[in-house]
Amino acid sequence: MRPAIAIVGMACRYPDARSPIELWENVLAQRRAFRRLPPERVRVEDYLSQDRDAPDCTYAIEAALIEGYDFDRERYRVAAGTFRAADLVHWLALDVASIALTDAGFPEGQDLPREAAGVLVGNTLTGEFSRANALRLRWPYVRRTVEAALAHEGWAVEQRHEFLHKLEQQYKAPFPAVSDETLAGGLSNTIAGRICNHFDLKGGGYTVDGACASSLLAVITACASLVTGDLDVALAGGVDLSLDPFELVGFAKAGALAPEEMRVYDTRSAGFWPGEGCGMVVLMREEDAARQGRRIYAVIRGWGVSSDGSGGITRPEAEGQRLAIDRAYRRTECGIDSITYFEGHGTGTSVGDATELQVLSRARRAANSQSPKAAIGSIKANIGHTKAAAGIAGLIKATMALQTQILPPTTGCDVPHAELTSDVSALRALRKAEAWPHDQPLRAAVSAMGFGGINTHVVLEGAATQRRTALTNSEQACLSSTQDAELFVFEAAAAEELRRQVDHLLTLAERISRAELSDLAAELQRIRVPGPIRAAIVASTPIELAHRLTTLQSWLQQSISAQVNPEKGVFLGAGTAQPRIGFLFPGQGSPAHLSGGAWRRGFDCVCDLYTHTTLASRSDGIATEIAQPAIVTASMAALRVLTTLGVTGSVAVGHSLGELTALHWAGAMDEATLLRIATARGKAMVELGSATGAMASIGADQQEVKELLNGGTVVIAGLNTPLQTVVSGEASAIADVIVRAQARGLKAVRLPVSHAFHSALVAAAVPVFATRLAREVFQPLQRLVVSTVTGTRLAPDEDLVRLLQHQVTFPVRCVEAVRE
Repeated sequence: MRPAIAIVGMACRYPDARSPIELWENVLAQRRAFRRLPPERVRVEDYLSQDRDAPDCTYAIEAALIEGYDFDRERYRVAAGTFRAADLVHWLALDVASIALTDAGFPEGQDLPREAAGVLVGNTLTGEFSRANALRLRWPYVRRTVEAALAHEGWAVEQRHEFLHKLEQQYKAPFPAVSDETLAGGLSNTIAGRICNHFDLKGGGYTVDGACASSLLAVITACASLVTGDLDVALAGGVDLSLDPFELVGFAKAGALAPEEMRVYDTRSAGFWPGEGCGMVVLMREEDAARQGRRIYAVIRGWGVSSDGSGGITRPEAEGQRLAIDRAYRRTECGIDSITYFEGHGTGTSVGDATELQVLSRARRAANSQSPKAAIGSIKANIGHTKAAAGIAGLIKATMALQTQILPPTTGCDVPHAELTSDVSALRALRKAEAWPHDQPLRAAVSAMGFGGINTHVVLEGAATQRRTALTNSEQACLSSTQDAELFVFEAAAAEELRRQVDHLLTLAERISRAELSDLAAELQRIRVPGPIRAAIVASTPIELAHRLTTLQSWLQQSISAQVNPEKGVFLGAGTAQPRIGFLFPGQGSPAHLSGGAWRRGFDCVCDLYTHTTLASRSDGIATEIAQPAIVTASMAALRVLTTLGVTGSVAVGHSLGELTALHWAGAMDEATLLRIATARGKAMVELGSATGAMASIGADQQEVKELLNGGTVVIAGLNTPLQTVVSGEASAIADVIVRAQARGLKAVRLPVSHAFHSALVAAAVPVFATRLAREVFQPLQRLVVSTVTGTRLAPDEDLVRLLQHQVTFPVRCVEAVRE
């Protein structure tokens, strides 16, 4: 008979999450709790170096931290001396354990079978606070070292002793004196023992150390004890508060930390950022839980444990991972092909992610090559790698997915790994959460691995008897709240008032988490009071926000009243007049967003557009036949969003291809016609345009570029700004022009396009494109469009077929159009 262990209670405290529900909401919203390490935890400047070989240093400065936690020692009847002597992990674990028992229907331990109730806690190295406190006992070494240095400098004995006496007081001041509670308070095993002591549990309490697999190993050990009958109720989980230099520098030297961004199951995965926290579950045999009428979140059906043997101590081994997986499914009597969601170990390291994806994919394909792709994700992308508390965080997340019947998004995966995108892939990444497929089992699996070569895998099954048919409003709100960047808006009656706002925000900008950027942006909008002085900042990270606030601050200090810097994402203006809004639609060379990105996740109207538009799913976005329909689709999405927000323009300009979208905005054609024309335009250029052409952007005005070209075959293709001119021609000739421009000290770069647009090299496409245009019906223009073909305003009855033919080879007169 296969095992059936019910999860009847859950509790947790992780960065930005005080409960499983908050953790789950953060998962759905793809909130990321990373922030710059604050000085009260680690003085980053003492250890930071971008030189990977610098001794005793780290190159990463972000982590996910628990903020605002306060243990209520009076409630738990903990004496002040005992509290100070023990590492904080003891008290966090006790607190979370108590909440989990209450959630399971055992408030304050009431009705627990105390002689058959046990506690298993995953932990490694206790915690950073007891390690720091141990420095007090290192004073003799410090004293000898300092005294030797002072003697070498010629200090007298009396002078040395007086100085060292004062230094000893300063050195020991932060650390509590050693007492009869200190030893127990610094051990990891007493974390579980303290919980047993508080609730008078006698079934056994101990700590499990499997490195980063510790907490999932604790759950597995608890399940085994329940199956054998050694326990009737088990409290299992993990706790980790360990972000001191020992681990930070250690992980850095192992190359495990992400240097710039933590990405999971991504082609650019390069490491993780650490986190901290605690998670606990209450486990019972399913039959006992059902008989007692307890709520069952999910049922653990099987588990597997293995070691890598002679493999690497810190390197993942595919064979070892596969062994743990095979053991788990032998115990469950169901196949890995029946799993709909995998909560992976997913640390974000290049080798680790690749190995895990390969192992899971091969196992699924071996079981059933025709099974649907399973979704995969990792909680570490939200709360960092919480090490000994990581596996239980993943288990809680997977349990919430089963209970809510929602497949969570794969946070931190912008460019999915090849194992997730190939035609034979058995796994997939989700950009946005999905309702659990009705035709697939309510089954999930959780993996956790650790240093030393330990591998664990747990199989879960949902307890629901009915399937959901719709998401709640709060769930929908979470799913649509994900942002790639945030808009921060300011208004004030006077410049000095605005400056005070900016000064205040600068005191906290670098300290907030990435998730809190959204909260701050929403709060600024909520408290905004209309005024003539306005500013806006676009930022993606707290550090970026701080830098851009500094830019805005410097403008205000210089008494600048109006300035716009789109490149830096900073905008400042003043005035009471109603602004005139114009739309500028981009052409080829701008990013070709094939999926809809954040707008698709945030707006139903954009999701609907991309759902009914057939775009290439895998491409670099440069190929003309793909880029042109993709770019106009993105512009249509922008128009839908602006319409939803009530933003309307009075004039439009389209850069090259963008003129098609401008004409659509003006009423000349509907969305379907626009997409047909853009697709035909791109196809004609690919099939008939010369593939030997190229384009370049030169940082100079039209006259200087003409002199640079000196009558050669390269032509001016676009006048983007007074000091930016685009040229087009044969690739070899373009390369020569770039060299000559750079020799003059001009900025010159080749553009990421496939053809020499707006030149004779694409003229062969015009007749075919004209035939396509002749089959379309255009309506008179209802709004004002200034053409970049002519540089003038278009008449309502403009000959659009003729205009769009000329547009293929004529230069883009953007400067003239904007001035018009």
